[in-house]
Amino acid sequence: MTASRGDLSTHAAADMLEGDETKLMRILHIIGTLNPEAGGPTESVRVLLSYGPIGYTGEVVTLDDPSAPYLSDVGFPVHALGPTNTTYGFNAKLLPWLRANRHRFDGVVVNGLWQYCGYAAWRALSGNTPYVVFTHGMLDPYFRYAFPLKHIKKWLYWVPFEYRVLRDAYRVLFTSKAEKRLAEQSFSLFKWNAYVVPYGASGPKGDPEVQRQAFFAKCPAVKDKRFLLFLGRIHRKKGCDMLIDAFAKVAAEDPTLHLVMAGPDQQLWSAKLKESAAATGVTDRVHWPGMLKGDAKWGSLFASEAFILPSHQENFGIAVAEALACGRAVLLADKVNIAEEIADDHAGLMELDTPDGTLNLLRRWIGMTVEERQAMGQRAYECFHRRYDMSENAKAIIRLFENASDPITVP
Repeated sequence: MTASRGDLSTHAAADMLEGDETKLMRILHIIGTLNPEAGGPTESVRVLLSYGPIGYTGEVVTLDDPSAPYLSDVGFPVHALGPTNTTYGFNAKLLPWLRANRHRFDGVVVNGLWQYCGYAAWRALSGNTPYVVFTHGMLDPYFRYAFPLKHIKKWLYWVPFEYRVLRDAYRVLFTSKAEKRLAEQSFSLFKWNAYVVPYGASGPKGDPEVQRQAFFAKCPAVKDKRFLLFLGRIHRKKGCDMLIDAFAKVAAEDPTLHLVMAGPDQQLWSAKLKESAAATGVTDRVHWPGMLKGDAKWGSLFASEAFILPSHQENFGIAVAEALACGRAVLLADKVNIAEEIADDHAGLMELDTPDGTLNLLRRWIGMTVEERQAMGQRAYECFHRRYDMSENAKAIIRLFENASDPITVP
């Protein structure tokens, strides 16, 4: 199917589906935005909807502006009901749209929490169409301790709204046992039907050498250089400051190693991080190509020596799985929920999410031989195909909805 925008796409998509004699499972994803700069949840929706041939067809309803350039050529029907300008994402069109279209779907996936999307889904779907909620790490207790005042405000929303959205969902989806366990620590009042689904990413497609050249066009300074790659939002929870400081401390120990900090800077933090790099004398070895997409993104992974993410909180980390798929070892903080199982597979390294832990990650990598690094890269590739191929996630969601014959109703 080709992508479509706004309410005009509804009838066209329905006509295409009615003519499909294969009786594929019909699944709707609800998400606030498909903007790639929003991070992992948007990428997971895009990847999940690329697996239609395994037994389902999907559509997305979003609060984006229909004219947003990132909605062009997405490869699946998109019903963009925006623009929506509030943080909460209230949109008067969403609830009527869900009520008018719910009969077309066998199940609905609500992506994320703390926005009007979830409340509208609960109002429209409870007792009619089974829905599941993908929390995407948004119940991690890290946020409770990092932002205590914001957590108090969330309690005011939790009791009358979010608690009910999760309570009445057919399933609440977590991507690991660690995420499920941590979610239970965020709010003392909770009730949900938890389900752990396999998660991951799609592997690279295309010519790796072409992709490398696409990356070098964005970041020419590291061509023919060895570098570690940070690929993600330039965000305080990602530990970017610890990474810059740790790299400065080991720079003299490995004079040919560079660091690439790739990703969008929504917090406008990179200027301060660049000042830190300059103050420690590593400006010429730390590179900032901005957000990378498509071939340039895959090329950065293939060209890198290893991937590094010293995050203070990471539900999963799609970029971690993508790095594994490219056969790159991953250097992770212990707060990345899948770090332990990757370390158990000897496909990467794990340390504490502290300045010393980040420094240890770098020093352990520098201390390895070339042969040891290559062997870890091979195990990374094997780890991806065993644990994190996203097609397994799509199959799990299909199986969930196939068994959802008795949706939970509102008391």
